[in-house]
Amino acid sequence: MTQVTDHGGGVHSIKVPIPDNPLGHTLVHLVDTDRGPVLVDTGWDDPEAWDTLVGGLAALGVAVTDIHGVVITHHHPDHHGLSGQVREASGAWIAMHAADTAIVRRTRSSEPGTWLAYLTEKLAAVGAPEEHLAPLRAARTRGRARTVPGLRAALPDREIVPGELLDLAGRRLRAIWTPGHTPGHVCLHLEEDHPAGLPGRGRLFSGDHLLPGISPHIGLYEDPDDTTVTDPLGDYLDSLERIGRLGVAEVLPAHQYAFTDAAGRVRELLDHHEERLTGLLALLAVPLTPWQLAERMEWNRPWAQIPPASRSIAVSEAESHLRRLVKLGRAEAVTGSEPVTYIAV
Repeated sequence: MTQVTDHGGGVHSIKVPIPDNPLGHTLVHLVDTDRGPVLVDTGWDDPEAWDTLVGGLAALGVAVTDIHGVVITHHHPDHHGLSGQVREASGAWIAMHAADTAIVRRTRSSEPGTWLAYLTEKLAAVGAPEEHLAPLRAARTRGRARTVPGLRAALPDREIVPGELLDLAGRRLRAIWTPGHTPGHVCLHLEEDHPAGLPGRGRLFSGDHLLPGISPHIGLYEDPDDTTVTDPLGDYLDSLERIGRLGVAEVLPAHQYAFTDAAGRVRELLDHHEERLTGLLALLAVPLTPWQLAERMEWNRPWAQIPPASRSIAVSEAESHLRRLVKLGRAEAVTGSEPVTYIAV
């Protein structure tokens, strides 16, 4: 059953399903403009998701051919997946931050096995056991890399410039660069009075940056050709504080549900990551590889129950926290260790 929500003021959301994912759905937002409707994100590239998106639009009296533009909060397939199909059907433009557009371009131009080869080498370097690496090598040999989501994602044709208003006739939608979840993640500030008169400075399309009951994944920025030592968690925490100062009346996230008190949620997330960093320092009383650290961290289920693909994501999150601790001078790599281990200082 199509689930459509009217948020008032010419803004609606459609619950577009994500196949085989505990998140359940992406909230695709529809914004009316004087040149036609614009989507914020599009959902996963999947037949059921497409049918749900088209059905949701129809329930709002909109044909997919009417879509004027697509604004993407970040490149992940549950947000950007259907953008190309929407553009093919409607001729709509697609806008994305340059940092995430670079990821889309690099992914499209890569050989199918490049990503799995990189991931296998990287996981070996951080201490992954052979039983985790063997299936990745086998998948590359069998050509399964061709099924990795996002390999043929649509290239955007417009750039979202941080701080600038998007070219949406009759609306004031300002881009705010919020790196962390991805290098080019953006939130979108609708600088208009709240339709229900809620106090605050407009509404915020927050993508995955700010969710009411989930702490978004903060892993490493993965680029096989870039040796820059980035600090995604530091970027995320700085971005959170910037969003907290906006004073928006309501947040319209890409998952779960709309909520108020953005500043309160920001404080919860800042406290969560500080507590997690403190807990990791206790674990690092002895030298641990990033894999060993991930095994000992608290997740939403025991490590033994986490599927292999999710373990790779968990290790990336452990690494982002390690990088933050190293940058803060609270941990360091143990000289000569292979695979590399870290210890608190």
